[in-house]
Amino acid sequence: MRKTILLLLILTTILGPLQAQKKVYNDKLNAMEQIKQATQQAKQSGRYVMCQVGGNWCPWCLRFAEFATTDSIIAPLMEKNYVYIHVNYSKENKNEEAMQFLGNPGRFGYPVFVILNSEGVPIHIQESESLEEGKGYNRKKVEKFLNLWSKEVVEGKTK
Repeated sequence: MRKTILLLLILTTILGPLQAQKKVYNDKLNAMEQIKQATQQAKQSGRYVMCQVGGNWCPWCLRFAEFATTDSIIAPLMEKNYVYIHVNYSKENKNEEAMQFLGNPGRFGYPVFVILNSEGVPIHIQESESLEEGKGYNRKKVEKFLNLWSKEVVEGKTK
């Protein structure tokens, strides 16, 4: 009985966090169509597009998605400055046309972030390793990255 309880505890500890992570990438989407729609939305709202390239198979991708939408500093910054999309790259759907359009960002590892201006032109590829800290992301580094590539700063419209 003790062995069974111990085994269940170990399995819950290991598998629990994996099951709790939500899926943020949709491998059924055509990424070029997704990028086109995000670009239209960005143009209308006066923002840029931030493509987070990766997949549900990538723990760091899921960590960033959670961090970017729940952190009290980062989430409002993302909402204000970016149309945020998750561009899937997986064995089920490599989205090869989109990867080529985005400058083959996978060469930097995953996740990788590609900033598109409001015309849909890729203007920056950001690897994620320099933003990581421990088993998560460094708020100050992410905040700096997001601020440096906002439309206001890139286009020189800061106050």
